[in-house]
Amino acid sequence: MIVLGIDPGTAAMGYGIVEAKSGRVRMVDAGTLVTKPDASLPARLLQIHALLDELIALHRPDLLAVERLFFSRNVQTAFAVGQARGVVLLAAAQAEVPVREATPSEVKLAVTGSGRADKEQVGRMVAVCLGLKEAPRPDDTADALAIAIWAANAERPGATEGRSAVLDRASVNPMTSNTGAGNSYERAVREALAREKTGKA
Repeated sequence: MIVLGIDPGTAAMGYGIVEAKSGRVRMVDAGTLVTKPDASLPARLLQIHALLDELIALHRPDLLAVERLFFSRNVQTAFAVGQARGVVLLAAAQAEVPVREATPSEVKLAVTGSGRADKEQVGRMVAVCLGLKEAPRPDDTADALAIAIWAANAERPGATEGRSAVLDRASVNPMTSNTGAGNSYERAVREALAREKTGKA
């Protein structure tokens, strides 16, 4: 299974392609698209769409995984990420590639064991998961690989399908129920989100 992970943004968009096979995950390709600071927003979005088209045509992913904007203290940043996410979802729909979405906390929890892990911890664990000598740089690339790893592991046989958080009602692939004990992964995600919500209250 090939998974294309995307860390959305209009100034910089990270991408990471991983292959899950025989219980192992390996990196196929990764990088960060940095748009020109003086480029207009439409031009940046067009550049993002063009790269996504190229990546999908080249690697033919079975899934596209993208980070969902869970909250943001900076409204301008939230709008920029939302616009980039829209282009990502459009490109996936055009190519008929299924989409999986997760909040940053869900991805961090799955990759590092902590929903509050910092960028350095995420990078180190991505390197460990993929057998890399050092953490991918820049952080946008590491984050994209992290979400690709999350989706690949969530989709493995016997695992619960990768889904967005219960609190995220706008998900294109929402949970059908938030009741019941669930598996250990689901319980850990719920506990991390509850702690995060309590901390922000």
